[in-house]
Amino acid sequence: MDHERADHVPECLECGVCCFSDLEGFVRVWGADYERLGRSAPDLSVFIGNRCFMRMVDGHCAALELSPDTGAFVCSIYGQRPQICRDLERGSAECAGERSLKGDRPTRWLREVRSRHTR
Repeated sequence: MDHERADHVPECLECGVCCFSDLEGFVRVWGADYERLGRSAPDLSVFIGNRCFMRMVDGHCAALELSPDTGAFVCSIYGQRPQICRDLERGSAECAGERSLKGDRPTRWLREVRSRHTR
């Protein structure tokens, strides 16, 4: 990734787009991933047939947390995250595709969370 392009890519904590999807089977969890999730695996994953995926809640990964005050998107299992999440590089073509397709979803979620906290 060249330096100029990196300047135009938001920091992951400002973005979070890759954690959003309407697909129930969005983030595949392989055997090693499931083991790495440890005790949180049953709560954060779901089996669809004989395949395991990260559980999706309200259109985003169940491990994604949002700080309503700062607007930061944080993976609650960052150190244990699935390999597919580890492989996605900030500023890569895949990252750009995610931002292009789903760029408004984190902002909408942030508005919803903030409105719930102000009630």
